Amino acid sequence: MERMSDQTHEHVGSAEPVAEPATEPTSPASTQTQQRQRASQLAQALRNELQKAVIGQNAVIEDVMTALIGGGHVLLEGVPGLGKTLLVRALASCIGCEFARIQFTPDLMPSDVTGHAVYDLQTEQFKLRKGPLFTNLLLADEINRAPAKTQAALLEAMQERQVTLEGRALPIPQPFMVLATQNPIEQEGTYPLPEAELDRFMLKLRMDYPEAQEELDMVRQVTRSSRADMLDVRPLRVIMQAREVQVLQRIASELPIDEHVLDYAVRLARSTRTWPGLNQGAGPRASIALVRGGRARALLRGGEFVTPDDIKGCARAVLRHRVKLSPELDIEGLSVDQVLRQILDQVSAPRL
Repeated sequence: MERMSDQTHEHVGSAEPVAEPATEPTSPASTQTQQRQRASQLAQALRNELQKAVIGQNAVIEDVMTALIGGGHVLLEGVPGLGKTLLVRALASCIGCEFARIQFTPDLMPSDVTGHAVYDLQTEQFKLRKGPLFTNLLLADEINRAPAKTQAALLEAMQERQVTLEGRALPIPQPFMVLATQNPIEQEGTYPLPEAELDRFMLKLRMDYPEAQEELDMVRQVTRSSRADMLDVRPLRVIMQAREVQVLQRIASELPIDEHVLDYAVRLARSTRTWPGLNQGAGPRASIALVRGGRARALLRGGEFVTPDDIKGCARAVLRHRVKLSPELDIEGLSVDQVLRQILDQVSAPRL
């Protein structure tokens, strides 16, 4: 396990505030619009900075930004070497937050994640030693290498934003985001994540191989670096601090959403429960995640309200880990994403 605070990063300039003080009286609506525009600019600047470090994964970066602004957690799946860990390190570098990493292994204990009580010989008292979970940005590397008991240690923190140690509920610093990486289930030595834990991830993202030109650009850039096989994230600019991240989340949560768009998000989630070929549908958390994701994407593109396309844009990432294929479709070789594509095509979206 390693731990790294924002002091270990080289700060190039300082993060700019989201809202600047007005020099003359303005209406509340005008001030709100200015704050929204400034928040969008900050979010876009962060996205652009991440794209410098992680080449060929623009869609994944967009989705990670969606989860960050939406206040959710992310499960990143992909074969080794695609830049999953690099993306998380780059994000930590750019938002100037406290960062910790846990390498999940078969012998990792829950107390290694949450912390434990230690007996102090000098004071003859037990003291709580907080684990790496007490941070802003937690990288849970190869989470499906650890058994379910250890994976479950994350549950309370992800949902309640607190950890209970020795009967005491201890708050986790805010903002708090878990980015867990996992190898595909087919690989040896992996433990499937429990359904309760899967449901607490706002998005499940899949990282694919980059296009030929993008891979060429990546190889060219990496081989210029002194690091063996990855880009150095230290030169990245610090775009914002923890306070700005929380302001972005608040502004996104206040974006207007039409009742018809809200209804569309709920209908999408509910349709998975009765869709032929799906043995398990998505629960109410999926509906909430769709709305939060839609608001985050609207802010990221600079929109003034949420559109059906914003909901649709994050739907597969929200739903793919919350539904289960029937054995019949599995045998036919259909994937969850193909079924979700059918649902998105057939559930009518409102016209605004």
